[in-house]
Amino acid sequence: MKIGPQDTRASLRRRWGVPLSVATGVTALSVAAVGVLGGTEDAGPSAADPAHGGGSPVKSTPAPSPSASHGDTSGGDGSGPSSHRGTSPEAGFTVTDATTTPIDAGTVTKILSSCLGPEASQFHAVIAVRTPVASRDWDGVVVAVNSADQYVQCQSKGDKGTSQDSPPTFINDRLWGTGRTVEYFDSMLEPVATGRYLMLGAGHYTSDVAKITISYGDDPKEYPARMAGGAFVYGAALAPDTPPGPRYVGPSPSVHAYDASGKEIYNQAKDPKFTAKE
Repeated sequence: MKIGPQDTRASLRRRWGVPLSVATGVTALSVAAVGVLGGTEDAGPSAADPAHGGGSPVKSTPAPSPSASHGDTSGGDGSGPSSHRGTSPEAGFTVTDATTTPIDAGTVTKILSSCLGPEASQFHAVIAVRTPVASRDWDGVVVAVNSADQYVQCQSKGDKGTSQDSPPTFINDRLWGTGRTVEYFDSMLEPVATGRYLMLGAGHYTSDVAKITISYGDDPKEYPARMAGGAFVYGAALAPDTPPGPRYVGPSPSVHAYDASGKEIYNQAKDPKFTAKE
């Protein structure tokens, strides 16, 4: 199932997408939102930076309501688990690791070839990383771009690549709005073992963005995303505090963008596109 920006509703739980498939203990999410592309910075704030909600593990109580040859090596230090406890039985979770590591150029070529087929030669990778943990289907993500500044996102498993989009370049056909700072690609959640999940996602940003971080649920702690070539990716391992049900979708990831002075210029949790009531 695909959704367009016009289908994005108020629920923060849904703001990165809707379930693609739901089986016992298995959930995959694919998303669409609006934005404009641009930017080539590749910086990311440290997760231990108090100014960005990092440091020691954070406990929060929510309100009752709702690298390849072209890649980047900055950013992926999500050291230190962060624990969040919510009000519903499945709301509490702990981010156990948010560290990503580069994928070598030779493997990236194979990933893009299997993901994009004959079109692979038209794209070069801007970010290619392994996620902190591997699920049955995914252990990394590659974001690539062509000469027309069109992006693709391919999930990896070993040296094989797949895309949630059909065709993989579908993410380039979504409605982009003017005046936007961030464009979202795909975000997914999949179990990796009993009581553990992998969450990963990607997108791109405008040239005035110098840092991208990700927070989860209503936990204020922010983890740095990897950035390069105007794109960002993130990956995190999380563990629910209580055994989740078969339709567990995990906490909503929120993107935060900062300019070169360190000022927050975008917060997904405050974006009217996602907070407007249905």
